[in-house]
Amino acid sequence: MAEPTAAKVTSIFIYPIKSCRGISVSQAALTSTGFRWDRQWLVVNSKGRAYTQRVEPKLALVEVTLPNEAFSESWEPSKSSYLVIKAPGMDVLNVSLSKPSEISNGVSVWEWSGSAFDEGAEASKWFSYYLGKPSRLVRFNEVSETRAVDPNYARGYKVMFSDGYPFLLLSQGSLDALNKLLKDPLPVNRFRPNILVDGCEPFSEDLWKEMRINKLTFHGVKLCSRCKVPTINQDTAIAGSEPTQTLMKFRSDKILRPTRKQQGKVYFGQNLVCPDSLNQMKGKTIKVGDPIYVIKMASSCTDAAA
Repeated sequence: MAEPTAAKVTSIFIYPIKSCRGISVSQAALTSTGFRWDRQWLVVNSKGRAYTQRVEPKLALVEVTLPNEAFSESWEPSKSSYLVIKAPGMDVLNVSLSKPSEISNGVSVWEWSGSAFDEGAEASKWFSYYLGKPSRLVRFNEVSETRAVDPNYARGYKVMFSDGYPFLLLSQGSLDALNKLLKDPLPVNRFRPNILVDGCEPFSEDLWKEMRINKLTFHGVKLCSRCKVPTINQDTAIAGSEPTQTLMKFRSDKILRPTRKQQGKVYFGQNLVCPDSLNQMKGKTIKVGDPIYVIKMASSCTDAAA
């Protein structure tokens, strides 16, 4: 067992609508699918297929807010509680946090398909106008649907509309190391982590297999392979070649995992699950400023799951 190594939580981000802007919060409550409110909503096309920034980069400009008190563990929405959505050139859209009654069938994101709550005509009209094509806003239906994490990496875990895992952790040291190699440094919002930590060496999170934050145990289960989204400027919705071009030079599977099957991937960040999120105990929150204690480490990136 490795000696506990402390880092510190410096930022927590929640992304209520998949592929839209995140919210920086001082604390977040854990649920069995990740942070409360994270990727609970999804924009879909006329066939129910998910829109993401990969094909609709304009989603990067959609700003989302929730009531400040929504991030405490015990808070429950009232009839006057709203998800507030803004975008350039658009009127403000208020979506009630009360569960809608209408159901959309045939909603799909990646390999998963199922039913979801439909947020109604006003939200559909808003996103259809903004994207210039038929769209709907749907909300994950926890009562009737389950979206499992890949059992090859973590059995018994689930998510809502996240790409694959309940939490994504990144260190400030890793971001700083990358930015030293880039002509134009990038902000953390390019990488959409849930937990940003500082006080550790660059890329040390690659090797974190077990860690503890506020007495909650987290497991690092898969290095995060990066898609096109980090190349999209989150302030302009315009894509470029970086950081993928630079990451290929020192964060590719060919370099980090030379003895494993090569798939042309680049890695930046660590996907996490939290065993404690599956039980019924109260007080499952983490806060900015919480120390992180690393309990178990992989010996190298070759031994880390990816």
